[in-house]
Amino acid sequence: MIEFWLSAGLLLLVALAFLLLPVVRGRKAQTEEDRTALNVTLYQERLRELENQQQAGVLTDEQLATGRAEAARELLDDTEGAEPVRTRFLGGKIPLTAALLVPLLGYGLYLQLGSIDNVEKTRELIAQSKEPQPQNLAELIVRLETRIKADPKSAQGWYFLGRAYMAQQRSAEAAKAFERSVSLAEREPELLGQWAQALYFAGDKQWTEQIQGLTDEALQADPQELTSLGLLGIAAFESGRFAEAIGFWQRLVAVLPADDPSRAAITGGIERAQANLQGDSGVVPETAPQVAPEAVASAEADSATGAELTVRVELAADVRSQVQATDTVFVFVRATSGPPMPLAVKRLTVADLPAEVSLSDRDAMMPQLKLSGFPQVQLVARVSRAANATSGEWIGRSSPLASSTQETQTLIIDSADGQAR
Repeated sequence: MIEFWLSAGLLLLVALAFLLLPVVRGRKAQTEEDRTALNVTLYQERLRELENQQQAGVLTDEQLATGRAEAARELLDDTEGAEPVRTRFLGGKIPLTAALLVPLLGYGLYLQLGSIDNVEKTRELIAQSKEPQPQNLAELIVRLETRIKADPKSAQGWYFLGRAYMAQQRSAEAAKAFERSVSLAEREPELLGQWAQALYFAGDKQWTEQIQGLTDEALQADPQELTSLGLLGIAAFESGRFAEAIGFWQRLVAVLPADDPSRAAITGGIERAQANLQGDSGVVPETAPQVAPEAVASAEADSATGAELTVRVELAADVRSQVQATDTVFVFVRATSGPPMPLAVKRLTVADLPAEVSLSDRDAMMPQLKLSGFPQVQLVARVSRAANATSGEWIGRSSPLASSTQETQTLIIDSADGQAR
């Protein structure tokens, strides 16, 4: 922060110089103006003295004319080389007052409109990018809670903390986290569905008007919102409304990819609901199958690799001359429709390029956000001199592709990063 304020101080001195230079120049002009006025006054007194002498008979008319010419010549000699008098509209007080107000107004406006918080966040992101990845869910939650304390207005931070709480079966805390996320961000359907799901499990699977309102709002904005469809199916099954459960789960199956791991649980739930509906089984299962595709995973991540993408990262020819070998390169994959957080990340330097890297579930930033859980993704490579994964100088993006793609993809960093500041 010291470097920031020193830079701001230097810019302030430059601004003050523009305001005070006219005042200094004005004083010099005033001195010239005063000297010229004095010469004119002396000239006029000399003329009156000559006229008085001529009236007293001391000087003749010819001597009077000669005296006047001599006085005029002296006046011209005295004023020769003087700068022309400039008309001053502002005077001296206005620039001096402005010079005093500029620092105060500048500081006040920066406190209101400036981005000092973003400067601090950027420093934190740089430090965080160098931290080791958490080894288990407990470590991840501790880290998320620490970041939330530092930045309690981060809607994304509250969202991921809620997801982590759900993974530890801490539904009540997850509901509060999702509620905070919704209050800080727009009421996105996914957030509403997650909040409703957390409330349902925190309330011992008792359906409430609040949960109904949240799911209705989510499905009105997005009729294919996964968590809400799965949750409504579970609630209908638990209360014996098997036809409704089948309807919700069939809508859910229709929008899930063929290789989604949740499909088996959903299909099994539909079959059991159909059996109960047809009277083949008179016993209602004690609990419905956990079919919500966005329901959180277990605390320990699956050791299997799952989906894996291989990508060759290169620099465009015109970009190569504008980067440095030590610049950081982030290669990541994110869902084309889903949370903005990267699903998997690898970190390189410009000196490593061209390079071929693999991104898989093993590189997931969070256990419940895996590459295999999203059918369509996008590859991104970003060059950041400040080692900031969220913004940089140059970027390359791929077209949307299936997360099950086996062929090696080529990603060229060829565009200025629009998020760079």
